[in-house]
Amino acid sequence: MINGKMHCNNLCQYLPLIGRVLLGLIFVLSGFGKLSDPAGTAGYMTAYGLPYANVLVWPTGLIEFGGGLLLMLGWHARWAAAALILFVIAATLVFHQFWNVDAAQMQMQQINFLKNLAIIGGLLYVVAYGSGACSLSKGCKPAEPSA
Repeated sequence: MINGKMHCNNLCQYLPLIGRVLLGLIFVLSGFGKLSDPAGTAGYMTAYGLPYANVLVWPTGLIEFGGGLLLMLGWHARWAAAALILFVIAATLVFHQFWNVDAAQMQMQQINFLKNLAIIGGLLYVVAYGSGACSLSKGCKPAEPSA
């Protein structure tokens, strides 16, 4: 530590990239699953009372897949993260109402609810600080040597 700041050279430039990839992966996989099985996804959405599920499945899958991919690549990462935050808020409130389920489902729904809050926290970090040093928007410049 120098002057109260941690210096981490090359490692720090790659940590935001790793974080974005890990954060975006859940959206890319989930979006791909929705787009490859629209009937199954629409059935799941209908079971939760969503109207027009056959139509909603497409923008839902595209937001997740496209937003997750943009986040992972660091291309307009702040906008992608903001869109994914709105998506996660809506999905959490519809699909993970732990306060409104029977005791057998309560713990799992609460875990999913809290997981989504953690994901929102990570996405807020991207909105606030951007994609980091390694991204399609900025390239990947070598870190400057520390003193």
